[in-house]
Amino acid sequence: MVTLPRFVTVHFYRTIAALLAAAYIFVSVSPAAAQRGVPIVRDAEIEALVADYAGPILQAAGLSRSSIEIVLVNDHRFNAFVAGRRIFIHTGALLTAETPNEIIGVIAHEVAHLAGGHQHRLREQLARSQTMAVVATLLGIGAGVAAAASNQGDLAQAGVGLAMGGSEAARRSLLAYQRTEEITADRSAVAYLERTGQSGRGMLITFQRMAGDLALAGVNVDPYQVSHPMPRDRIANLEALVKKSRFYDRTDPPALQLRHDLARAKIAAYTAGRNAIPRVFRKDAGGLPVLYADAITSYLSGNPRNALSKVDQLIASQPRNGYFHELRGEILVKANRPREAAEAYATAMKLAPRSGLLEVGYGQALLATGQPDLVRRAATQLESGLTREPSYVNGYRFLAQAYGQLGEIGPAELATAEGYFHSGAYRDAKVMAARAQMKLKRGSPEWVRAQDIIEFREPGRK
Repeated sequence: MVTLPRFVTVHFYRTIAALLAAAYIFVSVSPAAAQRGVPIVRDAEIEALVADYAGPILQAAGLSRSSIEIVLVNDHRFNAFVAGRRIFIHTGALLTAETPNEIIGVIAHEVAHLAGGHQHRLREQLARSQTMAVVATLLGIGAGVAAAASNQGDLAQAGVGLAMGGSEAARRSLLAYQRTEEITADRSAVAYLERTGQSGRGMLITFQRMAGDLALAGVNVDPYQVSHPMPRDRIANLEALVKKSRFYDRTDPPALQLRHDLARAKIAAYTAGRNAIPRVFRKDAGGLPVLYADAITSYLSGNPRNALSKVDQLIASQPRNGYFHELRGEILVKANRPREAAEAYATAMKLAPRSGLLEVGYGQALLATGQPDLVRRAATQLESGLTREPSYVNGYRFLAQAYGQLGEIGPAELATAEGYFHSGAYRDAKVMAARAQMKLKRGSPEWVRAQDIIEFREPGRK
């Protein structure tokens, strides 16, 4: 019996792993799996802004707005990707993009992947590439076995080379396919922007920035070894198409630009710190976004009095900005002034688009008062918010506390089970659901929900 050199087998499996890794961002994931593997950011203001960016693009692509979820990822890099029916956008992309149009171009590109069915076709291409790699490896093994049997060492080495070369050819074939899909998505994105009366200039700015970053890094990249076309190639492919559009010189509305800058200010304050703010807003050092970031950093540094003074200035300048009132509510909760915090959240909910996150914040403030009548209202408000945002794990902790304070142990344990379930801790969720079920009325909606958790089977497990 002939034993093949170990590195042939290792190389083959590494190649298959590389093929799988290349397709990772197109693999459908559950909400819990996404939360476990990706640092998710939840923020009502930024989510509403990005939803407004995406709405017209989704309509232009013929996709239902309600069927696509946009997820914010806490990552400083400029990146976005699709998985299942979700578009993931890095906070670094929002922070770096100086105009809404740049992010809208990114969203248009990702929507094109969804509308074009690229995920499904990529999985098919991946299967073909894996088959190519397997066949090439088996041919190489056959040549190696034949050579070993006839004591022809050179031929045996040729068999090893055939196995390795076939795997490399499969990998290159997949990468070439992905580059083609990226070019298609770029062109579709420009078409969506045209249909919605928006400029494609933001896409060109994004690719120019990428090209500049690549040049500054001083890295020589083999264009045939990457899954995306090189930035300069993408610019060359799109520049004429974008510039001939009658919307090329169209700029973003001032109100939308301000919302964009306020979102960037929030991201900078939470993720980059006070020192980053002057760098981000070097062109408008005294504007409202800088004051917004300053109020947030004061709050984060444990100075609620200073933070309240700054947020009151914000509210004076834009009294109907619900998210300024939301920030005021957050500050007042931390300052142990829950009644005032609840009033601020109530105002935010009236002024901002309806959001489960704001409802949970309002419920948290009511809960913090400790007064039974307000705690009951808190439980109702938290239930409402979590109905809209069932995967918002932190909300279940507050809901469990509310029911606990009311002496309703069964619902409190069910809320805890829900929190475990949506965080992906399925074993703990089943234990808590079983405990809750013993205290709930058999056949009630709560009892049935507990039973659903108990009987849930994690995807991929028998």
